[in-house]
Amino acid sequence: MQSTAWYTSLVLILLLSAIFIFVLRRSRDSGDAAEVARRAYAPRSKLFALALAAGVIITVVTLLPWPHQLQAGAGIDRVVEATARQWSWSLSEDRAQVGERIEFKVSSEDVNHGFALYDPDMQLVTQIQAMPGYINRLQHTFEKPGEYRILCLEYCGLAHHAMTASFTVSPN
Repeated sequence: MQSTAWYTSLVLILLLSAIFIFVLRRSRDSGDAAEVARRAYAPRSKLFALALAAGVIITVVTLLPWPHQLQAGAGIDRVVEATARQWSWSLSEDRAQVGERIEFKVSSEDVNHGFALYDPDMQLVTQIQAMPGYINRLQHTFEKPGEYRILCLEYCGLAHHAMTASFTVSPN
């Protein structure tokens, strides 16, 4: 998606540059400034409307897979409380099944921590902040079985690297 946005932006920038060059060259040909301005602004207003419409469409299309679903709280199969403290995680449960929608209630007892859930291939699946005095809610549906790792993404002191936990997801 990022490369598509890059190429689209590049094409629009080149198109806009070509239009500016065209208008600049046309303005040299005519001596009547008012007529030149009228002819120059007609395509510009159409181009502005086109660019505005394209911007709205691109914004809507790229935000459709918005990670914060409107159905928050709907269809939760299990709630897992995840509490961070230097330098460990405490989970109320550490097992789930494929297809279950889990809501992690993430908090911290001391400093800020980053709750990061990695799949069995050590690819980051999802993450959220763990903050003292506040509960952040993170919903995730596990799609494949295996041993998931929970790591801290926020540097929290000397033993930050050892702050791990595991979460086992079994097949149905």
